[in-house]
Amino acid sequence: MVGKSKYNVYIWIVSIIIPLVVAFLFTVRIPNVESLSFLPPIYATINGLTSILLITALWAIKNKKIKLHEGLMKTAIGFSLLFLLMYVAYHMTSDSTPYGGEGVVRYIYFFILITHIFLSIGIIPMVLITYVRAISKQFADHKKIARYTFPIWLYIAITGVVVYLMISPYY
Repeated sequence: MVGKSKYNVYIWIVSIIIPLVVAFLFTVRIPNVESLSFLPPIYATINGLTSILLITALWAIKNKKIKLHEGLMKTAIGFSLLFLLMYVAYHMTSDSTPYGGEGVVRYIYFFILITHIFLSIGIIPMVLITYVRAISKQFADHKKIARYTFPIWLYIAITGVVVYLMISPYY
């Protein structure tokens, strides 16, 4: 249990530091640097691919393809990190794009965006705990939390694409 509590400390430290660093970096503008305006469709695609990886990983584990599941999940984590790096880099070189939609669609957009943002902060410890339980071979505990981690992470990946598609006409 000592090892498990050590991981928990690291998980919570990382889970607090990442959103704080991202929030801070949003206030930083790199001067005299070309805008990385080509990144949004790339990181939206990465979100879409992440959702496909997650669904395929669920299929793999339900069909007892454990190594495939493991590889897909590691790739999904890697894609999520790559997304985050690109997203931060874009926002450090570009101003935020205001949403130009009106009426009910505007409320839908902001609902999706706000739930996407808040859940993306909360998913960090969930993914890390789920991953640590898997690599620690605590499969019963892994399965318990994965049942919640999966749909939230999938929602985040899909809504990332939806948010991009909704705002892309205003870039």
